Amino acid sequence: MSKVIDKKIKVLQIITRLIIGGAQEHMIYLCDLLDKKRFSVKILSGAQTARESDYADAVRKKNIKLILLPQLTREINPLRDFLALFRMVTCIKRERFDIVHTNSSKAGILGRLAARLAGVPVIVHTAHGWAHHDYMGNLRRKFYVTSERAAEKFTDKIIAVSEQNVDKALKDKIGKRSKYCIIRSGIDLEKFNRLDIDVNKEKRKLNIDPKDKVVGSVTRLFAQKSPGDFIGMANEILKNNSRVSFLLVGDGPLKQEIETMIAEYKIAEKVILTGFRSDIPELLSIIDVFVLTSLWEGLPRVLPQAMAMGIPIVATCVDGVPEAVKHGQNGFLVPPKDFRALAQRTLQLIENPSLAKIMGEAGKKMVYPEFCVKEMVRKTEKLYEELFNLKSSVKRR
Repeated sequence: MSKVIDKKIKVLQIITRLIIGGAQEHMIYLCDLLDKKRFSVKILSGAQTARESDYADAVRKKNIKLILLPQLTREINPLRDFLALFRMVTCIKRERFDIVHTNSSKAGILGRLAARLAGVPVIVHTAHGWAHHDYMGNLRRKFYVTSERAAEKFTDKIIAVSEQNVDKALKDKIGKRSKYCIIRSGIDLEKFNRLDIDVNKEKRKLNIDPKDKVVGSVTRLFAQKSPGDFIGMANEILKNNSRVSFLLVGDGPLKQEIETMIAEYKIAEKVILTGFRSDIPELLSIIDVFVLTSLWEGLPRVLPQAMAMGIPIVATCVDGVPEAVKHGQNGFLVPPKDFRALAQRTLQLIENPSLAKIMGEAGKKMVYPEFCVKEMVRKTEKLYEELFNLKSSVKRR
């Protein structure tokens, strides 16, 4: 710490929605673990609009103060967006926050503008993954890039969870390299390094044959995650090996579509959709190969979670994923939307247990300490204090 702080630094974390997701989990961990002697923190979030589980109750149980703003929605709506901006400016001015830290694209753009209008000394944004990607139309992509360029101009620091996210931003002319820093999205490594889980008991709970190998994923069922490729992969594998079960943990708007695919392939007895679950370590404990099918990402938290559990990974080679999954070391990387390549590499691990074990152990070693939640909090606290002290010293001149 560069100097003694005589009052708590007031931090407002802003996010578009508190749905179950990596960015939300990252933010909640940060709010919960920030040093309470040095920081006072609140969360401002839009209200939930989709039929999905959310973290609102979890936030309240941790005694983190939560401000819900119904006008803040994921969808673009000029009237609602203006009202959300006005309400955020009013709230920020009233509570006189020292730092506004935004998360996710919509809240990131509106929240940073609100913080600037309210005269907040320090404005920070975390890019958990950019909203613009190769699977959207040019006009829409240009809109998001232009908005990010505008918001960057009144941002003191942009935190990226992967080096690739920084490279992508610089390619799109969103600020200069000096504006960015890398802070990995940390996980509770102790939670995912357990030896007390009874694997056979967990399999019985899900009616999985104890002799079956299990291929699994933990993901939201929506377009970015491409869960249909997981089902396509499962169908290909079952053509070659019937002693495999498939576990898809999560929920989302594509659930019905996925159920239809499973029925059409006639593989329902081998594929389990659990819906949203909170017992992720227990579910990961029965997985022999973890599969990620995303089309674009920041750097998903579930990868270090699987690595900490000693599970080899087969993942699509997108964005920050190769910074966690080293091809041929702790897993395999394949092109996005290639479910046959996913099936081939997954079968390779299923049918070669010694290779799977070597890769799983390699992943376990890679995860420490880079993806530790304590390291994430330490680096963020340091950044907050450096920026706050810098602005305070400039103000005193």
